[in-house]
Amino acid sequence: MEVMSPLDSIDSLLFSASRALCTPFAVFVQIQGYVICLLLAAGWAGAAYVRNREIRQMKKCMKDGNDFAFLSHDLHDLEHSKQIQLPGVTVVMPLKGFGEHNLHNWRTQLTSLYGGPLEFLFVVDSTEDPAYHAVSRLLLDFKDDVDARIIIAGPSTTCSQKIHNQLVGVEKMHKGSKYVLFLDDDVRLHPGSVGALTAEMEKRPEIFIQTGYPLDLPSGSLGSYCIYEYHMPCSMGFATGGRTFFLWGGCMMMHADDFRTDKHGVVSQLSDGGYSDDMTLAAIASAHKRLITSPPVAVFPHPLASDLTFSRYWNYLRKQTFVLESYTTYINWVMNRALFSVHCYLSWGFVAPYVMAFFHVIAALRFYMKEKVAEESPLNPKGLILVGCLVTCTAIELLSMWNLTRIEVRLCNMLSPEAPPLSLSAYNWCLVFVAMVVDNFLYPISAIRSHFSQSINWSGIRYHLRNGKIHKIERTMEKGKKFSDLAAKRLYARKGAQSKISILGSLSRGLAHWRQPKKYDV
Repeated sequence: MEVMSPLDSIDSLLFSASRALCTPFAVFVQIQGYVICLLLAAGWAGAAYVRNREIRQMKKCMKDGNDFAFLSHDLHDLEHSKQIQLPGVTVVMPLKGFGEHNLHNWRTQLTSLYGGPLEFLFVVDSTEDPAYHAVSRLLLDFKDDVDARIIIAGPSTTCSQKIHNQLVGVEKMHKGSKYVLFLDDDVRLHPGSVGALTAEMEKRPEIFIQTGYPLDLPSGSLGSYCIYEYHMPCSMGFATGGRTFFLWGGCMMMHADDFRTDKHGVVSQLSDGGYSDDMTLAAIASAHKRLITSPPVAVFPHPLASDLTFSRYWNYLRKQTFVLESYTTYINWVMNRALFSVHCYLSWGFVAPYVMAFFHVIAALRFYMKEKVAEESPLNPKGLILVGCLVTCTAIELLSMWNLTRIEVRLCNMLSPEAPPLSLSAYNWCLVFVAMVVDNFLYPISAIRSHFSQSINWSGIRYHLRNGKIHKIERTMEKGKKFSDLAAKRLYARKGAQSKISILGSLSRGLAHWRQPKKYDV
């Protein structure tokens, strides 16, 4: 009896595994993965169409002589007689810590070219927050050019610190403000973003919330690419050019009176154990059949941290999956459980074909490397055919993702003509593929852990949930990380970053002086 060597035993196992992965059920699992790839590709193609339609419209306006198409498609809307009629807007920015690129982001927010009354409220929990001193120095540069102030909110006791800061900001906003715009500190606005959001709210008063979405700019680490890949499937839900069921807390414009009157319980539901602002407001919108929209121009560059390690990505993923554990009503709980189940199923359904393809490829390589070949092949030829199908579907998916990213980069460059242009050449598409597999593999693990832990540490504050609401807040002795998980990297040269003289900067200051009589009396 011939004794098999260890290598032969391994080969035998590989061949057996490869044949087992060609059974009808295994083939079904792999085909299911191909369908997921193609559905993602189709979704990104649709999103690319919507974004590209906006680019074509802007180009048409510029061809017709409107050099300010990045502010408005209709040049007449920029006339003084129209600008003085614009409603008041309060921008509320809840801050926590000082990230790598926050200063640049805040400058883009303060230099908005919106022509109506505009106030900025930077809300921190205490003067010990690093953001307090950074914003204080920033506002000295603008002095009386903008209506901006810092508000000390104090520590939260019944909800997350972010929601607490937002609600305190709403309490302090000017009584003449018609709209309130909530922005995260990692949002880099375009000069016409506030005007575009406000114009849509004026045109369609039935809108409950307007939102947007970030365009991640990976820094080169695997963690940054995992975050980019995590956001990309969601981006198709925001690139509708109109109605959407998705909401991103980084950019939300709402009617100020909805907070003043606590319409639909927006204030009470947020303050009563609220953990996630966007999930809570989306649930309210769904329950009351209110409209959420996302205009095609609401896409914002989002540079990721240069030191974004894999552990920081994991912490970010944990916070994202944890939001599914918070809810306000039974219907909301059912929807979150459905999202939890479907996302986990699709994530591992996406990863499974790549694991199976690995066995097919290794088995085939070992077969062709063997010196002695059996008369009857131990391999099922279907294995490599399935691998070929997977490679084709993956290529289509990556091409569609690349195309959407390319178009969004171009749109961002057109919406911010003064800023140094973004480039697609910085993206490493091999790392994008690796991140796709890694992120989808880890998502169910993170979601399951969040479900059983019912607590999360967010910037040094640990929140405990009970029945979907925060019931306990623990503040550790440490002050938390100085940089947020997604703190932006410095993309441009220091010289350019420190420059205070620019075309849009001059326009913004001139516009601020021009509308000086309309500034809110604080």
